[in-house]
Amino acid sequence: MSGHSKWATTKHKKAIIDSRRAKSFAKFIKAIEVAARTGGADLVGNPTLFDAVTKAKKNSMPADNIERAIKRGAGLESGGADWQTIVYEGYGPGGVAFLIECLTDNRNRAASEVRVAVTRNGGSMADPGSVSYLFSRKGVVIVNKGGNVTEDKILEAVLEAGAQEVNDIGESFEVVSEPSDLVAVRSALQGAGIDYESAETSLLPSMSIPLDAEQAEKVFKLIDAIEELDDVQNVYGNFDVSDEVMASLE
Repeated sequence: MSGHSKWATTKHKKAIIDSRRAKSFAKFIKAIEVAARTGGADLVGNPTLFDAVTKAKKNSMPADNIERAIKRGAGLESGGADWQTIVYEGYGPGGVAFLIECLTDNRNRAASEVRVAVTRNGGSMADPGSVSYLFSRKGVVIVNKGGNVTEDKILEAVLEAGAQEVNDIGESFEVVSEPSDLVAVRSALQGAGIDYESAETSLLPSMSIPLDAEQAEKVFKLIDAIEELDDVQNVYGNFDVSDEVMASLE
């Protein structure tokens, strides 16, 4: 089980009601613009854009904002920035490895702000390649628990679509596949009448480091500081936090 997925799921629930909504919207807009620029404005023909728009909608982003972001990204409206993807590598408390994915229009600013946030919160930057080998790009669909949704029902729906595993991550299930099978898995869930919370490519660790309460608190503080940065889109870590530790922190 990916500790980060459990953390991200918990964060997602809080993000709906907390003061970070505007910051979350900015990140959704960037993702939509980049997807539209890369694959065009057609949701049907651009599954990455479809998933980015779906995620934004599920987080209550106004339709007008979504529409304008698509047009800017596809070049149908002026104002779209030249977003560049940069991934930084680092270590946090407890020896946790981190990958920090940025979408930025200013590489120098992004590098400086990420370095400050990491080093001021108990972490250190790492050389390119020293951390990334611990992670693999995967397709990840998050399905919330509730109603008649069970692990068996999800497995039955997605197995033939290319899903590799279904993990129980607390209040949700995580369906993992190769990135190329993400659309098929997502479509299989829809075909089975199973609603999903999000579908996107993600970086999952090949092995995870278990954290105690003290370490987890430090790691979460570091993640918070990194995610506060405007240029940061995603933070991935190879840590695992047990339900007991998570409960003690909550």
